Amino acid sequence: MSESIYVQNLTKRFENVEAVNGISFSVQQGELFGFLGPNGAGKTTTINMLTGLARPDSGAIRIGGLDCKVNPKAAQHLVGVVPDESNLYPELTGYDNLCFCAALYGIGKTERQTRARELLDIFDLAKAADRKFAGYSKGMKRKLTIAAGIIHRPSILFLDEPTTGIDVASARQLRQMIANLHQEGTTIFLTTHYIEEAERLCDRIAFIVSGRIVQIDTVAQLVQPIREKHVMRIACVNIPSGIHNKLAEAFPVLTFTVSNGGFIKVESGDPVQVGPLVRFLEDNGAEVSEARRVRPSLEDIFVSITGIEAGAMCKEKEKKGGGR
Repeated sequence: MSESIYVQNLTKRFENVEAVNGISFSVQQGELFGFLGPNGAGKTTTINMLTGLARPDSGAIRIGGLDCKVNPKAAQHLVGVVPDESNLYPELTGYDNLCFCAALYGIGKTERQTRARELLDIFDLAKAADRKFAGYSKGMKRKLTIAAGIIHRPSILFLDEPTTGIDVASARQLRQMIANLHQEGTTIFLTTHYIEEAERLCDRIAFIVSGRIVQIDTVAQLVQPIREKHVMRIACVNIPSGIHNKLAEAFPVLTFTVSNGGFIKVESGDPVQVGPLVRFLEDNGAEVSEARRVRPSLEDIFVSITGIEAGAMCKEKEKKGGGR
């Protein structure tokens, strides 16, 4: 299988900030590759360099086997790009936006009109074809932006935070469309801060933090080290101060993580006995509302590798509205 994307020692600096610091990776043809990290990690900067929107300070990029320094235009014609914020024209209709984007790729009038109608049907936007883009909902805008990104049938598609800021139903529909494109053989480079989304969609995942890639592997391989762990989540109405130290002293073979949200995570190499834990917590003033076993997930791996809580990462993204 050939490489669709090849990156070697890629670096980009903005004034005193090294946004991307010597990263290297490759994406195989037909692969769905996830780029996962918090706000400010370097995800969008990386995509901008890979798609020709930003020039790297150093490093090598090959797209579809083409050296992007030697032949950038030819490489750009192989890719489709869906930015984190729409780049379509608000005054044009959905149909006219798609036709205009197709014209930019040199697609003839008859073919681009047919292709635009086809994509409007696929993305369930046919009824809104003649409405101005400015009047679309957020979910509709994301769908049309993806449609514009694949209007020329690219073999490689870059998706930057495709489901951020849209409703649950639209996000679910977009994930299914992404999965369908993957099944059809499109190589997809997906940046996201939603760990569940990456786990569900991606073949392989790279964790990027502060401009550096800290881990790359398949989802199965990333999760394997913690599959043998037994994890329990205990919800408490109130958690007494100092309870972590008391738990660690009373149950030295267990590992405890106490969160501000009223949860205590318990990890062990052997099955966890619920009764003694609940009794101990209640004897020390906690009111336990729920105790259940949980399946270790990619989120646990991300937190263990980066030290960044996944919930905090999502809140930061929603607050700042951008993931550079």
